[in-house]
Amino acid sequence: MSAVTAATDGGVARSVLDLSMVSDGSTSAQALAATTELAVQAERLGYGRFWVAEHHNMPTVASTSPAVLIAHVAAATTSMRVGSGGVMLPNHAPLVIAEQFAMLEALHPGRIDLGLGRAPGTDPSTAIALRRRADALGADTFPRDLLELMGWLGDTRIEPGAWSTFRATPAAASRPTIVLLGSSDYSARLAGQLGLGFAFAHHFDVAGTLDAVELYRRHFEPSPDLAAPFQIVTAGVLAADTAEEAEFLAGPARLAVLGIRTNRRTPLLSPEDAARHPDIDVARAMPSNRIVGDPTQVAAGLAGLIERTAAAEIMVSTMSYGLPERVHTLQLLAEHWPG
Repeated sequence: MSAVTAATDGGVARSVLDLSMVSDGSTSAQALAATTELAVQAERLGYGRFWVAEHHNMPTVASTSPAVLIAHVAAATTSMRVGSGGVMLPNHAPLVIAEQFAMLEALHPGRIDLGLGRAPGTDPSTAIALRRRADALGADTFPRDLLELMGWLGDTRIEPGAWSTFRATPAAASRPTIVLLGSSDYSARLAGQLGLGFAFAHHFDVAGTLDAVELYRRHFEPSPDLAAPFQIVTAGVLAADTAEEAEFLAGPARLAVLGIRTNRRTPLLSPEDAARHPDIDVARAMPSNRIVGDPTQVAAGLAGLIERTAAAEIMVSTMSYGLPERVHTLQLLAEHWPG
């Protein structure tokens, strides 16, 4: 089995993406502690992979440094793969990321994923602060930076360069698995050409999922790491014991998404406060890819997504006010959705 896979007992693999959301009235420390506990529970429930994100200058997201959080989560778990969903490569020097993830791989051999994206993960002014140049806001150098990073991590297909005489770590016994992330066809095509795994951000509520995964499969070239295409599809999911409870608990996330789309960001409210919010009906009426409902409804929604995309793995992302809702969602999926 390739290192990119995270198989379940059969069928489609199951994994988790968490954004370390800071709920109204809570702190960054509480959000990061909740992410860690969610990872522990995900491993207990049999999920094979747990990814954390990179976002900057966002009042509701505490995960700004994936490598630091991955180290913490990997130390709190024992066997589950842990990785980034993802590192926004244009924000960083490729060698810095290579050194970080080579060290993570040395600390937790065979357990580290390096999911890479090309978006800034923030607003333009913060991106300038990260990249230290106002003319560096694009992602034009992403393919070059990706190949450089692969070279630093010991990919023998990369033509000789500085990495031929310098190593990201002095004596690597293994290397992290690279997966490209995307919400359009750009990374799908590139991942296929390089023989890398591909994760499509279906939970972004964007169109084009089917086109992207098909493009990835069509352009896939086998590589030393991956003999056949391996596509992960992320899904925004919230399950509860009843459909009515699930919709009630989904209110905070629906309002948060409305705030993003209208540039009127609000804290991640409690379900009670969300239900009283004047915009809640508008938020609920927005078209969305999110799968919300009781276990039967959610299992059917995921089965339909798998059938449409031929996904090898579904990565569940649950945006909710509290940790209990996220843990319960994973519990219900483990019980009612075999994958």
